[in-house]
Amino acid sequence: MRNKKFFDYKQSKPWAENLQIVMQLGLTMAGCIAFCFFVGLYLGKWLGFKGLFVTIFIILGVIGGGVVVYRQIMEIFEDENKQQ
Repeated sequence: MRNKKFFDYKQSKPWAENLQIVMQLGLTMAGCIAFCFFVGLYLGKWLGFKGLFVTIFIILGVIGGGVVVYRQIMEIFEDENKQQ
């Protein structure tokens, strides 16, 4: 049997970099939504409203996460334009 590497980073570098970007954007969006969900849940319990604050803060989390992801994408494109 030949000694074969399972994953050769040098040959798969563009693929790995793209996967890193997609994971970063997805985790950023999920983190914003989860953070806002828990803030809304806490405020709803504290002030006595059951679902109002959770709904409002989830919507704010989606909007805020979208803005952050958009800024990250624009930063990536600016870096690529500077390299060319």
